[in-house]
Amino acid sequence: MTSLPERGEAPPSNSLCEEDTAAAVASSSSSSEHKEDSSSKQSKASILSGVFTPPFTIFEGQQDSLPACEKKSPKPSSGSYAWSRILRRFVGSGSMWRLLGCAKVLTSSDVWFLGKCYKVSPEESSSNSDSESGHAAFLEDFSSRIWITYRKGFDAISDSKLSSDVNWGCMVRSSQMLVAQALIFHHLGRSWRKPPEKPYNPQYIGVLHLFGDSEACAFSIHNLLQAGKSYGLAAGSWVGPYAMCRAWQTLIRTNREQADAVGGKENFPMALYVVSGDEDGERGGAPVVCIDVAAQLCSDFNKGQSTWSPILLLVPLVLGLDKINPRYIPLLKETFTFPQSLGILGGRPGTSTYIAGVQDERALYLDPHEVQMAVNIAPDNLEADTSSYHCSVVRDLALDQIDPSLAIGFYCRDKDDFDDFCSRASELVEKANGAPLFTVVQSIEPSKQMYKQDGGLGCSGSSMANDDDLDDSGEAGEEEWQIL
Repeated sequence: MTSLPERGEAPPSNSLCEEDTAAAVASSSSSSEHKEDSSSKQSKASILSGVFTPPFTIFEGQQDSLPACEKKSPKPSSGSYAWSRILRRFVGSGSMWRLLGCAKVLTSSDVWFLGKCYKVSPEESSSNSDSESGHAAFLEDFSSRIWITYRKGFDAISDSKLSSDVNWGCMVRSSQMLVAQALIFHHLGRSWRKPPEKPYNPQYIGVLHLFGDSEACAFSIHNLLQAGKSYGLAAGSWVGPYAMCRAWQTLIRTNREQADAVGGKENFPMALYVVSGDEDGERGGAPVVCIDVAAQLCSDFNKGQSTWSPILLLVPLVLGLDKINPRYIPLLKETFTFPQSLGILGGRPGTSTYIAGVQDERALYLDPHEVQMAVNIAPDNLEADTSSYHCSVVRDLALDQIDPSLAIGFYCRDKDDFDDFCSRASELVEKANGAPLFTVVQSIEPSKQMYKQDGGLGCSGSSMANDDDLDDSGEAGEEEWQIL
């Protein structure tokens, strides 16, 4: 098996500004983007570019702007160092944001963002260390995540004649974002950031190609709706996170079968485990991560070999009726501290977003509710314009406003990573006071039966299946489903 990149370390962070205000200072940025021979001028330009970069074009056609915590420059002997110190203090104190008329999204508390912790303390920002560039580090990370939104102008979906998913496709787009992060983490590692210059990495371009808006792209909205027909997915209709997870399961299985039939390459280089519940507890009980099922899925992915493969876990949950039960909120927050975190498919009722981080009692998310023109990036076009797949505007909502129907994602790179996930999940169960998000077991006891829940319309139904009825995905066969 091809060796995979290691996970990166977490740099510190600071706060963000709204998109339209940041764009107003774009001209201030452009003047510092020419190449300098002097090391002092390079240091000054790097600082300016990390602060005044406009959203959506943050990495398009600009110079290298690595945060100072990752790329330290020697202190220049000229007066530019004094100017740099003043500018850094100005940014760190929040005076710049007040001058520009935009409110901070982030407070001085820690931010947990897809398994990384960012320190945004104002005390750190005004210290003599390089942590004052935390704003640039967080912005670079956030803006490197794949952002997928409503699109218009694509080929009609099946026989629906719809060429746009505006007002109904947000759950599909949110799920595409989560899966896209898993593929980026797999191919390029958690520490990967979108580079400032072209040509781009072929694997990065290859991931974006998979999510284009046509039937020719493996994980397009067209193919997801086709795969999810039996779970209620249809063009023009909104669906819940549970049905969305099942649609992904069907699409990936179909994609794998087609690749095997023609001897082609896998588009999805990992096993997929949609975690369901057992017979204990209300409404089917908390979902149960079964280690033996995960091992079997990895074996199936490796075509019978006993070696462990990377694995994506999707955990659909219903954490209340009309509102999320407050007892689950601390547990949800802690899942973002897992190094395996891929965030949450969730948002306000009927309005899906991709929640990628938390701070205090706020969820930080990427919003799919922006209409853009359809884009299909060819897999060999390393010079493609990818700006519509990235956003630097951090939006937030209160955790207690999240729809109780949601799904959590985790990516485990190998067996050690999966074992670490199981250990963290078991510790989380101990903190749950009898109401865990999900549990972890070694195996399913023969006397147990597995439930399957349908959250496609925001309600929960269940049916039971014997272990003998489990298919090769670790779930019950299609004929065992009952929608209540």
